[in-house]
Amino acid sequence: MNHPIVAVTGASGSCYGIRLVRCLMEAGLTPHVVVSPAGRQVMALEMGSGDLKQHLGTTGYREESVRDLASPLASGSFPTLGMVIIPCSMGTLGAVANGVASNLIHRAAEVTLKEGRKLIVVPRETPLSQIALKNMLQLSQAGAQVVPANPGFYHNPSSIEDLVDFVVGRVLDLMGVSHRLVKRWTGVPVFDDALHD
Repeated sequence: MNHPIVAVTGASGSCYGIRLVRCLMEAGLTPHVVVSPAGRQVMALEMGSGDLKQHLGTTGYREESVRDLASPLASGSFPTLGMVIIPCSMGTLGAVANGVASNLIHRAAEVTLKEGRKLIVVPRETPLSQIALKNMLQLSQAGAQVVPANPGFYHNPSSIEDLVDFVVGRVLDLMGVSHRLVKRWTGVPVFDDALHD
């Protein structure tokens, strides 16, 4: 069972999804990738093309149609390693939080939750409305992990790629997939015991 599901939806941050799929393939896994129509549009705007083959090549992953509710991903009998929605739009977040399965991304997320598998959502939106916050809480209570695309800076990033890798590395950690994308935090020396917050 080496089939993680990666969904890319219409929030800014397509690079997170593409980077995650690459890392999963490098780890010897075969991700099933689903891109929403809005996800393709944003990917084209941000990365020059909405075609996965332009970013990932033609092998090492399986692309699924967002309209195909007969896909194996729509059934709990198809074993997977869980699912990541990265980036996760507020529309997708709301649909999944409220059990509205109108496409394969929604249905695969619903299946992931009902089967007790790992569901990770990576929203990329700011500021957050009360509705979005309630939907995130509802998903968390249902067993999902909410990982906002908030990169850290303590590793001294020098490029956009470093910031992307920080977020993708956190997702890989939660998936249990080893990586070397970022330097691990080991603490800092204390220079002055009198310093306070």
